[in-house]
Amino acid sequence: MIIYLDAVWMLNFLLDAMLLLLTQALGREVTKKWRIICGAFIASLLVPITFYFPESFFVGVVGKVLYSIFIIWSAFGFKSIYRTLKLLLIFYFSTFSIGGGLLAVHFLIQNPVSLSGSSVLTFNGGFGDPVSWMFVVVGFPIIWWFTKNRMDKHATEKIRYDQLCMVTIQLNNATYSTQGYIDSGNQLTDPITKKPVVICDESFLKNWFTEKDWQLLKASYEGLNFEQLPGDWERFIQIVPYQGVQGKSEFLFTVRPEKLMVYYGEQKLVTSNVLIGIQFGELVKDGSYHCLLQPQIIKLAAISSA
Repeated sequence: MIIYLDAVWMLNFLLDAMLLLLTQALGREVTKKWRIICGAFIASLLVPITFYFPESFFVGVVGKVLYSIFIIWSAFGFKSIYRTLKLLLIFYFSTFSIGGGLLAVHFLIQNPVSLSGSSVLTFNGGFGDPVSWMFVVVGFPIIWWFTKNRMDKHATEKIRYDQLCMVTIQLNNATYSTQGYIDSGNQLTDPITKKPVVICDESFLKNWFTEKDWQLLKASYEGLNFEQLPGDWERFIQIVPYQGVQGKSEFLFTVRPEKLMVYYGEQKLVTSNVLIGIQFGELVKDGSYHCLLQPQIIKLAAISSA
């Protein structure tokens, strides 16, 4: 059997470099590219060590752990034991995730289960089926990208989840609740009354409207024809001018609620000094929240007993 040690070494060097880059991304670390290359080179040295010195200390479990710590120090430097252990665990997590992903895809593609002529399930192959180099070369970057993409989305969703809170609105003698999102980028206020503006979407606001009144309100907004406003809602509607992202002046239909309550942590914040901006459509596709809160409300609302 011929073993192309240089090819195996080069492949491991590239894979180790990608694993260290993934570790850097997940650990939110800043390091120079040459350190990543240096760490990947040191990691790839395990190939010739394993081949020429199969009884070496670094081939064992303890040796591999110590060698991994040396790899982390080479790629990211040493600042503290906690940071080193954190990066080491992320490095192992990345390795196991991508390795497990490759094996799962390989197992799926190999189709080990099939129906025989007598319609009985049989196994075409067992564990230990060879994984081709081409499969690793093509599959590794795909699994790498998938892992990083999912972890980034998870981090984003966690940040978003931490900014979610329950919101209750009392309007026209009716009260409904929904999830609200505290958006630091929402600084919209009415230029005349200086009231902060909270944005609520269509699926939530339609709780207060009949279908006919909602369609009249929507037609009035689209045509800026105030004569089409539903009669029962004229006293609640207020027009708020604002400047769009592209610098264009636009108008927002808002309603004046009787009360808005935000359940923020252990506190219940209550205010009536606010306007509810009408979003004709959904705020987010997944429906995780239906209200975009203005941070100023958290600061100015009165605290009531929850």
